[in-house]
Amino acid sequence: MTPQTPQPNPEAGAAVKAADRAHVFHSWSAQELIDPLAVAGAEGSYFWDYDGRRYLDFTSGLVYTNVGYQHPKVVAAIQEQAARMTTFAPAFAVEARSEAARLIAERTPGDLDKIFFTNGGADANEHAVRMARLHTGRPKVLSAYRSYHGGTQQAINLTGDPRRWASDTASQGVVHFWAPFLYRSRFYAETEEQECARALEHLETTITFEGPSTIAAILLETIPGTAGIMVPPAGYLAGVRELCDKYGIVLILDEVMAGFGRTGKWFAADLYDVVPDLMTFAKGVNSGYVPLGGVAISGAIAETFGKRAYPGGLTYSGHPLACAAAVATINAMEEEGIVENAARLGETVLGPGLCELAERHPSVGDVRGVGMFWAVELVRNRETREPLVPYNAAGEANAPMAAFAAAAKEGGLWPFVNMNRTHVVPPCTVSEAELKEGLAVLDAALSVADQHVE
Repeated sequence: MTPQTPQPNPEAGAAVKAADRAHVFHSWSAQELIDPLAVAGAEGSYFWDYDGRRYLDFTSGLVYTNVGYQHPKVVAAIQEQAARMTTFAPAFAVEARSEAARLIAERTPGDLDKIFFTNGGADANEHAVRMARLHTGRPKVLSAYRSYHGGTQQAINLTGDPRRWASDTASQGVVHFWAPFLYRSRFYAETEEQECARALEHLETTITFEGPSTIAAILLETIPGTAGIMVPPAGYLAGVRELCDKYGIVLILDEVMAGFGRTGKWFAADLYDVVPDLMTFAKGVNSGYVPLGGVAISGAIAETFGKRAYPGGLTYSGHPLACAAAVATINAMEEEGIVENAARLGETVLGPGLCELAERHPSVGDVRGVGMFWAVELVRNRETREPLVPYNAAGEANAPMAAFAAAAKEGGLWPFVNMNRTHVVPPCTVSEAELKEGLAVLDAALSVADQHVE
């Protein structure tokens, strides 16, 4: 594939912007208060606007372009599949669908060998919960505060951040609990070991008081993503697995954001040697080139629906274009060592580089992550750990974070900003030189955040 070169065309950009503002209704936004950038093209770790300005993308879209933009093998696979069979109904066996399922099942832990395809992560979580409820005959699901599981009705109620509030009627059978996060511990812990033990005690108490016989599933992001990339302490997920086994509860791990190389492993569960009963995925499975998600299902739960119809499905389940993109993505990741690249550069370049920034900038309270999955928490005061902006801040209250983001963009870096954090989540194909370029821009932008430190 011939490398693309940004060609300034402001008139075309203005037309794209005008049509967007006239007709596109954007998610999670007050429509009259947003100003979307008109994007002309993208390749690898970069995208550019119609003025020819290039940005290093430290967001991977929405943490999904794990193989970067316009990977030639994935683009070619989509083109070839479109020429051969653009679409076909989900009730049939189709080569791209079968091969995608086989490749995914080869990489999932344990006996998660059956794959139910969805259109994305939210409906994957919806269906995983439905499967758990039908398998157990129980109504409730436990999920964590500081989590995100999708924007559909069940998934948004499962979510544990403020985006849930407007849609939460407390009628979806969801009970929230606190998962471990030592930096902002809810358990007055002083060590990772204490945080782990107290979080597990809290979870078991929640199970006890809710009634174990009423709980179908516990749903957790293996490593929570949007809510802060909070790497769980050693032993926590194994402890949750033990509680699920003790009480006959289905363990669902949400790997929508953490899966397919993001953490330097095929799945974040591989970091902890934990096998869930159900695992949800999307995003990195085909780098978002065509919408695709799914549920990886254990043998026991698959058996529940062996002679009993599963009451759920989607018109575009296992869409051939999406599955062809998944096949090409997984094969490219294997052939090019992309998962290993994420692990190696996370350990040798990105992690150490972010820690060096923390030493220089008083606005950095905490750095945490693994692979190409990092969060930098910004604070007004390192001693009190007061966030740089209040929880769920907007408008003037969010001005310090807005100033930080503006400085990063001015330096040619597109940052992922959420509340008082910037997440550093570049493509898993990123190079050492690109990481160092991005770290230099973050260094300058953090100087702007430092101006708001007490």
